[in-house]
Order: sequence, then structure tokens, then C-alpha cells
Amino acid sequence: MTRLPRLKGKAIIRLLERAGFRIIRTKGSHTFLRHSDGRATVVPVHSGETIGPGLLRAILRDVEMSVDDLRE
Repeated sequence: MTRLPRLKGKAIIRLLERAGFRIIRTKGSHTFLRHSDGRATVVPVHSGETIGPGLLRAILRDVEMSVDDLRE
């Protein structure tokens, strides 16, 4: 299994924006993103906290991306 990179919430949002996702809204510390083809996800942004591997896999599953797609 491919090892996941350790990223913070803001870094994940930047990567998803480069992949074509747009921020729809923010509620508290959670940012909602949607792609024009309908894929959507929620990314928590807590200052100083790294997104855990399980949550990162869930986000990637929501947006139908692989770990290799994320690294590109």
C-alpha cells in the first residue's frame, strides 16, 4: 500500500483547487469543496494539526483521486 503524505488542511485545499475544485462555503473549521462534475468533499482546517491517514483516504475516496494523483 502506498504511504500517504502528511499534510495540513490548507495544503489539501490548495491541491484540490489546483485539481479543479472550488470552495463552496466554510462552516466553522470545515471547508466544503465541489468540482464542476459533481464530486464534493469536506476538509477540516485546524491550525497546527495534520490530517490523519484515515481521513486523508476518505477525502481522496470522496473526490475519486488516488494518492499518485494527489502527488502530481
